[in-house]
Amino acid sequence: MLLRLAPLLFVLLWSTGFIASKVGAHHAEPFSFLAVRFAFVLAILLPWALMRKTVWPSRQVMVQAALTGLLIHTAYLGGVLSALREGMATGLIAIVVSTQPILTAVLAGPLLGEWPGRRHWAGLFLGLIGVILVLGPKLVDVATEEAISTLALVSVAASLLGITLGTLNQKAHGMSGDLVALTIAQYAAAFVSAFMLAAFTETMNIDWTLEFALALAWLVIVLSIGAIGLLMLMIRAREVSRVTSLFYLVPPTTALMAAGMFGETLGAVQVVGILLVMAAVFVIRPTAQAVPVKPV
Repeated sequence: MLLRLAPLLFVLLWSTGFIASKVGAHHAEPFSFLAVRFAFVLAILLPWALMRKTVWPSRQVMVQAALTGLLIHTAYLGGVLSALREGMATGLIAIVVSTQPILTAVLAGPLLGEWPGRRHWAGLFLGLIGVILVLGPKLVDVATEEAISTLALVSVAASLLGITLGTLNQKAHGMSGDLVALTIAQYAAAFVSAFMLAAFTETMNIDWTLEFALALAWLVIVLSIGAIGLLMLMIRAREVSRVTSLFYLVPPTTALMAAGMFGETLGAVQVVGILLVMAAVFVIRPTAQAVPVKPV
């Protein structure tokens, strides 16, 4: 039942991440923010692992999990936050990161032996068109802005590669072992790397307001534990390129949430884009094959 509900829950939870991150980013620098976030995640997961008497995997498995953490958590999240801090338009960042399902499908064949069919490719490109339509209004002002900095371009590229290679590495090396133990290894590596980057490149000053605390709590519990746990579960059970196609649903869902929370309006083109994205995921997912998954 959890596996059947996982796609819907994942999209809903993951879509809130950008809103909460944007709130938190006003009060802390990118890697300082991430270091604090990852520290709180570990403070929750470690006692839980001890209470449930977690069986720890081999050193090799834990090292691969740590690599996944560096890619998905530090590179992906840090890249997005750094690009935003450099003034890169949110719509442009979202468009670049939204090519991840296509890049994953391209690499999944030679790396994992998961070769997408024609229907899968049609769905991927249909979804990308839909995302562009949804985010189109946010890209209108990009042409009038100043030139994008080199750091912003490097950051968004690192973000795209991080989430792509991280999911592929999880599929290749994260199919065995307790998910809680693997998640702890991920966040331990992410915390160390984020802390070091913050120490060498940032002031590490944080404005501890109620708004920041609430955003941080949401990101720690709902995103870093809830959504990431669902993502790891789905990657174990399905082809990785089909799982990542769910990321197409995130921008439209976030846009709908912003419309409800902040009164942002949705134009006819955006509505068409949302329908295209929904159709794309419908085209991609019916042929997904699930495999048995051990309980977490």
